[in-house]
Amino acid sequence: MLLAATVTVCTSCCLFGLPWIASCKPCPTDTEEACPSIGRSGNFKKFQCGMNEYNDLASLFFNTNDDTIRNLYSAGTDDEFHMSSILVFFAASYFLSIFSYGLALPSGLFVPVILTGAAYGRLVAMLIGSQSTLDHGLFAVLGSAALLGGSMRMTVSVCVVILELTNNLLMLPLVMLVLLISKVVADAFNTNVYDLLVRLKGFPHLEGYAEPYMRQLSVSDVVTGPLQTFSGIEKVGHIVHVLKTTGHNGFPVVDEPPFSDSPTLYGLILRDHLLVLLRKKDFIRSCTSSTLNASKHFTHDEFAKRGSGKQDRIEDIELSSEELEMFVDLHPFTNKSPYTVLETMSLAKALILFREVGLRHLLVLPKSSKVSHVCASVTLLLLLLLFMLSISGF
Repeated sequence: MLLAATVTVCTSCCLFGLPWIASCKPCPTDTEEACPSIGRSGNFKKFQCGMNEYNDLASLFFNTNDDTIRNLYSAGTDDEFHMSSILVFFAASYFLSIFSYGLALPSGLFVPVILTGAAYGRLVAMLIGSQSTLDHGLFAVLGSAALLGGSMRMTVSVCVVILELTNNLLMLPLVMLVLLISKVVADAFNTNVYDLLVRLKGFPHLEGYAEPYMRQLSVSDVVTGPLQTFSGIEKVGHIVHVLKTTGHNGFPVVDEPPFSDSPTLYGLILRDHLLVLLRKKDFIRSCTSSTLNASKHFTHDEFAKRGSGKQDRIEDIELSSEELEMFVDLHPFTNKSPYTVLETMSLAKALILFREVGLRHLLVLPKSSKVSHVCASVTLLLLLLLFMLSISGF
């Protein structure tokens, strides 16, 4: 409530306070629109002015975003807005967009960027002055395209949006040129605003391409440990300990003698599935294969992916000391066909596989035919240009 009240007060002060610093302008005589416009949308808002006068800054603030963009894009309106009003509106739109987008509120960025870019284009047109005979509305269109291309790195979609807004196919070459320049210049400094926000929030982020140096590395060069695995028949106490001391999302299941001739990768089991098994408490007393029919004891809904904030937590599951000494058969609940790669695979190829298939875990196996261990269940992260295959799931 306090955050919403603060945002409301700040926005209201800007919208109702800033138009007072703008001077009144006489209504143009060559317009067909009513001036001043009272009680409806229009280019000419009266605000505190007298009859046959309008406040150009109020006309920008007190319209809807759509009408304001249309007013700024309109041709033949070079004299309707004063330079100081455009400058104030540009600064207010710019900082209010930054302020609102950084808050935990359902606010977008696309329309505010178009609006801010249109004001920026108008401002540039006024600064150029008599050195250019182009209409100020054209500068507003190109300003919106430049700000969209520079902040969001949007190209083709911006061309379509601008063409739909202006209904003028002749603007396409200019819009494409502006987008190309703005994107190239912005790429030289940083990434788009959405990627920057993901990094500021600390979310795991994976680039859509492989860096050139990755072709010289194999996955074994960047795989990390220590490795956490479970046996096919695992002790309940060990599972609880691993889940409490790690944040991994998936764990390799390895069968060892006497269940196999040598240590063999059986598959991959998820943390959420382990929590379901612990909550149901279908344990066995000895380290032997279970005859449990999973379809009769469990339902598909129990293993379905939960919504955000509804996941089970290991701290919420209560187990007695006797239950901790029992065992659970993981075989019926293990994914027997996880994606695996050899440790000699190129890091660039592993990234492409992980990215294109949309994986969350990738198992790295040793090259030797005699499996002595499983390297890691990994999640790909890109951190400070060091691409790592990490066992920490996300």
